[in-house]
Amino acid sequence: MFRRNIVLSSIFLLVFPSLSQADWVWTPETGRFINPKWEVKPTPQDQLEYAQSFRDQGNCKKAMAEYKKLLKAYPRAKEAPEAEFFTGQCLEDMVKPYEAYQAYQLVIDKYPFSERAAQIVGLEYNIANHLLENKGRSKWARVVIGSDDRVIEILRTVIKNAPYGRYAAISQYKIGLYLKEKGDYQDARDEFEKTMNDYPTSEWAQAAKFQIAMADTNRASDAQHEQKVTGIAMEEFSEFVKSHPDSQLTPEAQAQMARLKDKEAENNFVIAEFYKKQKNLKAARIYYREVINNYADTSWAPKATAILKIIGE
Repeated sequence: MFRRNIVLSSIFLLVFPSLSQADWVWTPETGRFINPKWEVKPTPQDQLEYAQSFRDQGNCKKAMAEYKKLLKAYPRAKEAPEAEFFTGQCLEDMVKPYEAYQAYQLVIDKYPFSERAAQIVGLEYNIANHLLENKGRSKWARVVIGSDDRVIEILRTVIKNAPYGRYAAISQYKIGLYLKEKGDYQDARDEFEKTMNDYPTSEWAQAAKFQIAMADTNRASDAQHEQKVTGIAMEEFSEFVKSHPDSQLTPEAQAQMARLKDKEAENNFVIAEFYKKQKNLKAARIYYREVINNYADTSWAPKATAILKIIGE
């Protein structure tokens, strides 16, 4: 038997000359050579600690390989969700935020009763929030922000995981902010309305009401709908100021109302100028008077007054 083992060892080393004999051990129980470095540890706790030792050394790549071994060998052990969780931690360390989010979500999807669930919701929100706040300013942000909307996916997952949790309302609100920044004003408006409807008692409901008016203000840049949408935005800002006179956003709402009013005055003045050039002075006077009577506190009223003195009342 001993001679047989020696022969097998010799054959093995001839076939695999690049492998050190010290790395391989003959096991009579299995009847084969094994490399302890490649084998899973005898218990999931041992395997987790072994994996953690590499993470402690800053070797996340090796640590993740060992976490993967644990998950394959002991998928139902209490250490399994920990291996998934620490995989996510490693991916964050490696500046792979979306992959980290996916690893964290696996814990919730595969182990819904994990004690890590609440912590993971917070970590997922932090990933999305970091990407939003650092858009275009860090390599971390550029990994996700781009042509796709994976940041919205992360925020929606946060809401799905804990629809009445700490991060739900603000995640819904920030979906609206993200879409507004992209220029998707109608979609942004829908998300802000959802914030108000789903979380009416949240502090973010008030902010969403303000942002709805802001979204309509931005939509007013579309010339085809400008007058109608501007009027809607004015009403929304006015309602916000009446409902929340002490809000920190009220001064901004009032400033937006003044800007919109000035825009409406300008529109009427431009129409008046058009009729004046067409020699239709009767129609021109109507619009100049509209500017003077309804927009007296704008910069366009003095201009309209001066022109009426020239062409006659």
